[in-house]
Amino acid sequence: MLALYGPVAIFSVMAIGFAAAPMLISWVLRPDHPDPIKLSTYECGMETIGTTWIQYYVSFYVYALVFVVFDVETVFLYPWAVAYGQLGLFALAEMMVFIGTLVIGLLYALRKQALRWW
Repeated sequence: MLALYGPVAIFSVMAIGFAAAPMLISWVLRPDHPDPIKLSTYECGMETIGTTWIQYYVSFYVYALVFVVFDVETVFLYPWAVAYGQLGLFALAEMMVFIGTLVIGLLYALRKQALRWW
């Protein structure tokens, strides 16, 4: 039984090690007293004039999320369309439920005017 999970344990330890090693190395090699130039503003190399806080419209974020949802729909729809001949009627019904759920989400977004570009 242990022989079956041995490779999984080895890969898990290696994955954790590969993730932890760069963090530990950077923690050990970091400078104790960084210079003032390193702590200065990086944005274009110039100090900001006025406030650095800007108003960001949430609608841009929602628009991007809706795009990602429909992009993922395409990723799921394409293999289904390629293999449709072997899948049968049940797969058609499942895909109609999937597309229906996405259409309901799109209608909800349209009703809430989430896709309106101001």
